[in-house]
Amino acid sequence: MLTIGELASYAGVTVRAVRHYHAKGLLPEPERDHSGYRRYDAGAVVELIKIRTLAEAGVPLARVRDLLRAGEEEFAAAIADIDRRLRTEIRERQRHRERIARLAAGEHLVLPPEVVEYLDRLRALGVDERIVQAERDGWIPLAAHSPERVPEWMARKREQIADPQLVDFYLTLSQALDRADDDPRLVELADKLAAYITRMADERGEDYVDDTDIELPLVKLMDTMAFATVPPARRLIELLKQRGWTGWTKLERVVPTAGVTPQ
Repeated sequence: MLTIGELASYAGVTVRAVRHYHAKGLLPEPERDHSGYRRYDAGAVVELIKIRTLAEAGVPLARVRDLLRAGEEEFAAAIADIDRRLRTEIRERQRHRERIARLAAGEHLVLPPEVVEYLDRLRALGVDERIVQAERDGWIPLAAHSPERVPEWMARKREQIADPQLVDFYLTLSQALDRADDDPRLVELADKLAAYITRMADERGEDYVDDTDIELPLVKLMDTMAFATVPPARRLIELLKQRGWTGWTKLERVVPTAGVTPQ
């Protein structure tokens, strides 16, 4: 026969927990012996372990009481339901763990792996980190808005970034980030970008140049973020419009401004 302390120790709980289970009517409280102590048998250990296991699994104590009184089949069915719930919770917690583990990685938390890979490729090419950040900030709302289209867009981006002409544009833009709006490098950039866009539109079609298909408010938001991170972008749009294209996030062909000579 066991004392309450020994019972608690064997079942892996505290004496206070045993007394709590007594009070809740989960564990029968034996009569005191001639020495004034309550003594427990092996059956009490088994029952207490059941109570502890069910309680730790998140089963409310009122439900634990019902299960302890249930028949074998009902008890087995209830345990199967608890197991399914725990499996679901484990999967959910694993997803939370993965997100927490990626917090330090910044963009890994909110962007699909293929977008992160693309951003890393820009860095490897020597593109200024401010431009990479502008790209990242644009991809965050875009990926949230249309996650199903990210693989399609990224396949196109990987193809484009393999083009030396576009890489040259990114590198030249990197060098012009801290320049004034009247810096001749911006004119050079506008020429390069317009030539690239026009070539792609002529060879692949205008849908290849721009197929984002997103609402105007989101386009404006993404443009605003780009302008804040890459100030020359706003001037580039002005110069680009003179060369037949308008927009930053969403490109569209336009008729060059009449009487304006690209400069």
